[in-house]
Amino acid sequence: MRKIAFLIPALLLAACSQPAPPAEPAADAPPPMTGSTPAEAAASTTPDPAAAPQSAAEHASETPEPAAAGEGDARARIDSVLGDAAQYEKVFNAFKTAVVGGDRAAVVEEVRFPLNIAGGRKITGPGEFQRNYEKIITPAVVKAMSGQEFSKVFVNQQGVMIGDGQVWLTGECLDKACARTEVKVGTIQ
Repeated sequence: MRKIAFLIPALLLAACSQPAPPAEPAADAPPPMTGSTPAEAAASTTPDPAAAPQSAAEHASETPEPAAAGEGDARARIDSVLGDAAQYEKVFNAFKTAVVGGDRAAVVEEVRFPLNIAGGRKITGPGEFQRNYEKIITPAVVKAMSGQEFSKVFVNQQGVMIGDGQVWLTGECLDKACARTEVKVGTIQ
């Protein structure tokens, strides 16, 4: 009887404890990828428009690449989730070099238009990007790019996140079978 008297309050407490509801996506969260990954293409030819890369607050509860993980681990995760890690790494390195070096023309080469930027706005083409360069490539973006190592990028089904979500690299299928993809910078915030 003593055990039951002890267990009842514990069970009531456990029954009343509910996990917190999932966080709403941030208003400035990057939009979903414009195509599908090879794995998604095999399952469906229509991308999920409701899916979006997670904000830094949302992915904090997930387990990203371990801090001590080697470079091969990030590549393996990208290969398994998105496919073609070499393409992501190539764009990452080119964009990082261009941003840190202040090479506007090289930055534009790595961007997909329309480009999603902070506040839910879109940049429609290279000319508009160049006119608004200082507003888009802010000191926070430069800092995030210069401090990010490819081996420590966050990866989810929508792309590769740099920094705390300042930049997202996303892939786009170039054919129906998604046999050919193109990786570009899809969001800068």
